[in-house]
Amino acid sequence: MGVGVTWRFVAVSEVGTSHLASGAKCQDSCWASIHPLTEGQSLLSLFVADGAGSAVKGGEGADLAIQAAAAFLATKIDAREVGLSDVLATDMVLAVRECIAQAAEKAGLTPRDYACTFLGLISSSTATLTMQIGDGGIVLDVGGGLELAITPMSGEYANMTHFVTDEEAVKRLETKVFPAMTQRAAVFTDGIQRLALNLAANTPHVPFFVPFFEGMAKATEEQEHQLEGLLVQFLGSAPVNERTDDDKTLVLALSMP
Repeated sequence: MGVGVTWRFVAVSEVGTSHLASGAKCQDSCWASIHPLTEGQSLLSLFVADGAGSAVKGGEGADLAIQAAAAFLATKIDAREVGLSDVLATDMVLAVRECIAQAAEKAGLTPRDYACTFLGLISSSTATLTMQIGDGGIVLDVGGGLELAITPMSGEYANMTHFVTDEEAVKRLETKVFPAMTQRAAVFTDGIQRLALNLAANTPHVPFFVPFFEGMAKATEEQEHQLEGLLVQFLGSAPVNERTDDDKTLVLALSMP
């Protein structure tokens, strides 16, 4: 990626019909940002978290996880210590866990009360780091077409998964480093997992993603601000809600010349 090359991104979390019916808030949270580096280079960061339905503060846990990950990355960028490796992923997860633990202690609760999944993608001009605890997915293209970075995690029983607040979270953390820049990326919660993935083969359902990336590529600078609204409409549409009643988060990024 040379000087002036960056990414276009859009990030949306939309409440599911089950939470609409009960009056509950969306328990997903997401983040997307581009960080300027030295010599005209940039860094892309995408984070997604899904609060556990069984946790009394799951939605707040998801928000805290995203905030802690973003703050940790900002500190590393300021110190010029952004080596895209499993060490960075582990340290980020530890920072997320510490943030949630502090919030729980202050509220007189336990970290489990803030249980959430956590997924992240960080890309530079030369490498891409992916990390995941729990279900949901990270799909990316680093030059060979769309692929699933990490197999989504399921728990011991159906409809169960692992959370960043689990005692074994650091051991369960899955990471993968790709030696290339992300050209296209999608990070999402399990609310759209059945639409976005071929679960039998653990591969991306490519036709699901193509319209998004084509639309992002064709949008003019004047139309770019409309992308978020269009994604909100899609995630809240009847065809999607007929397939899932869960909260839905989708974060998309596309490299732009």
